[in-house]
Parts: sequence; structure tokens; C-alpha cells
Amino acid sequence: MTTAPSTETAPSAHRTLVEFAFHAVRRDILHGELKPGSKLRVARLRSRYGVGASTLREALSRMITDGLVVSEGQRGFRVTPISSTDLDDVTDTRKLIESEALRQSIAAGDDDWEAGILAAYHRLSRIEERVVDSAAEVADEWEKRNRAFHQALLASCRSRLLLHFHALLYAQSERYRRLSLLGQPIRRDVHEEHRALMEATLARRVDEACAIAQLHIERTREGIRQLLAADG
Repeated sequence: MTTAPSTETAPSAHRTLVEFAFHAVRRDILHGELKPGSKLRVARLRSRYGVGASTLREALSRMITDGLVVSEGQRGFRVTPISSTDLDDVTDTRKLIESEALRQSIAAGDDDWEAGILAAYHRLSRIEERVVDSAAEVADEWEKRNRAFHQALLASCRSRLLLHFHALLYAQSERYRRLSLLGQPIRRDVHEEHRALMEATLARRVDEACAIAQLHIERTREGIRQLLAADG
């Protein structure tokens, strides 16, 4: 059982416990310990995480926005199922949103934006060197650095709503990316895909960069489709 942190004052204690529960449940969903489609019974989760029912309900309600949990009204919560239909919806919408956000980011990007992309790419490249031999061990850090790289590419986009929707879609696709990373369903050089995307972006080749970004996302869908088909 994961132990909840101790706190002092009531308001800050509640916020701290909600954050703890949110991240603990999210991690277990992403790691597959809480299975797709499984019922999230508050009584069992209280014992698992050592927090109260109201804290868990608030944390689970927050996770609905990320698309990792669905509400069943009076029947409680359930881990969002994984399906080819959901994969297609997330993938197609993310391709549209990310391409437009990238296009706007390239148009407005300055020297600091370029430096941020180079730094994020360097950090991602270092972890990618270890993925082939130890994917399970570095999955969390790879996901963190991969997210930072994609955020750096879009950092100069001036549309608050585009960035908001991209963040939601990125979170909803995380489970699928982890399946692709750990399952290795198709042969692909993700490092090369990232390099090509970085270079086209920094060279301000807008159409090429957007096309590479869409293909990068599409390749993950191809791999997950194979995994879902193999799993029935």
C-alpha cells in the first residue's frame, strides 16, 4: 500500500492528500495495475492508498478531465477502457490540434524558443539511448522527457485554447504511448523521428514539420492497433 503524506493544517492537508491520491491512482492506471475498464471501488482504494473517501472522490473527479477515468453517475468511477475507437478519436484529434499549434509556434518562435527545443531534444536523446535495453525501467522518465520535448515545440503558440486541448489529448494518449513503448509492436526509430521533427521545426519548414509530426503520431497508432488485435 502507498502511504499518504502527513500534513498540519486542515485546508493544506486536504489539498496535499488530493494531490497524493491523484498522482498515485494515475500512476497505477498508466502502469496497468488498475486495468482498463475496471471498477474503481472507493472502499478498496481507501485501503490501497490510505486516504479518505472524499479525498479519493475528488481526485477521481479530477482525473475525468485527463480521460483516464469515467464517471458512472451514482455507480461511481471506472478506469477508461482502451479501444480502437477511442484510439482513433484521440489520435485523429491530436493530429489536427498539434499540427495547428506547431504551425503557430513556428511562426512566432524566437531564439529562446529554439534553445528550449534543443535542450529538450538533448535530454530526450539521452534517455532514448536506454529505451531499447530497459524500456520498463525508464518508461516514466522517457514519458516525462518526451512530454517536455513536444511542449517545447509548441511553446511559442499564442493560442491558449489550442495548448489546453493539446494537453488534454496528450494526457489521454499516454496509456497508448506506454503500450507502444513497452510492447514494441512495430519496428520504428523513434529517435530519428524526433530528430527529423526538431530539424524541420528549427529550419521553419512549416509544412514538412507538420507532416512529420502527424506521421510520428500515426506510427504510434499503427503499433497500438497491432497490439489490440493481438490481444483480441
